[in-house]
Amino acid sequence: MSDFRPGAPAAKGLLDKVADEDTDITSSRRGGGGAGIPGGAPAPRRPFRRYFRETGWRHLIGIVVGIFAIFPLLYVLSASFNPNGTLLTANGLFQRVSFDSYVSLFTSAQHPYGAWFLNTLIIGLITAAGTVFLGALAAYSFSRMRFTGRRFGLTTLLVVQMFPQLLAVVAIFLLMVAIGDIFPAIGLNSQIGLIMVYLGGALGVNTYLMYGFFNTVPSSIDEAAKIDGAGHARIFFTIILRLVAPILAVVGLLSFIGTSSEFVLASVILIDPDKQTLAVGLYKFISDEFSKNWSVFAAGAVLAAILPVALFLSLQRYIVGGLTAGSVK
Repeated sequence: MSDFRPGAPAAKGLLDKVADEDTDITSSRRGGGGAGIPGGAPAPRRPFRRYFRETGWRHLIGIVVGIFAIFPLLYVLSASFNPNGTLLTANGLFQRVSFDSYVSLFTSAQHPYGAWFLNTLIIGLITAAGTVFLGALAAYSFSRMRFTGRRFGLTTLLVVQMFPQLLAVVAIFLLMVAIGDIFPAIGLNSQIGLIMVYLGGALGVNTYLMYGFFNTVPSSIDEAAKIDGAGHARIFFTIILRLVAPILAVVGLLSFIGTSSEFVLASVILIDPDKQTLAVGLYKFISDEFSKNWSVFAAGAVLAAILPVALFLSLQRYIVGGLTAGSVK
């Protein structure tokens, strides 16, 4: 059946010409003309000086940095297996291996490591979730709404974060004592009170960080949703939160790591050993003058690192997505 469409013969001739050229190129490559192509001659190796000048020095720096980062981890892991309980005899890595330190963590009546681990997990997760939620609400308000005092509020959040929370330890302690006289459940020596202190101190920098990411989301999405009859609450929970998931993961991860490793406020507010966190509890293994056990301390530190590492691995794809998506929005 013949083709009567205008320009069909010309198009057919052009396709035949391109096919012939591809056939000639493929034949010449198979004959050995293309270096480094399957079936052709291998590409010549670069001289060592040229390789080192172009890319080799980068590999060398990467190896040095990797060793510098991995050695402290290996040293702590080796110290946790050291049965002598000191750090000086851990210079020879893994010369003696014993699991007595790990057994002592969960068998000591004076040091309830299991309770510390659970307390850190609960306080860290609740604080991270609360920080993400409250920070996202504040960031959405500053990003999408226009109200009196908006710029002053953003500037105040940034200025307040310039002063470390350590400066307010005495004021926080007195405030928690006064609150405990009225509401003991959220006062001194309560985990809920510690969580509220963490939430109040973390909202500033996280709100400002989320505010910048919220601004990268086009406002036309909100306008289209408003035309369909959606309010601010529906836009925030059903649309915006899904688009800013990478920054939520980053803020949650940073909040959990900062909370689980915080020592000063946790040691001031939490008094009972059963309510303390890992950072406060592990210090007891090396705080006594005549009973310092660095091996048990290292074992507890190794197990404590499981929490942030597991959270980082679970949120890694969101973090990588935030780095790439945020650069093109």
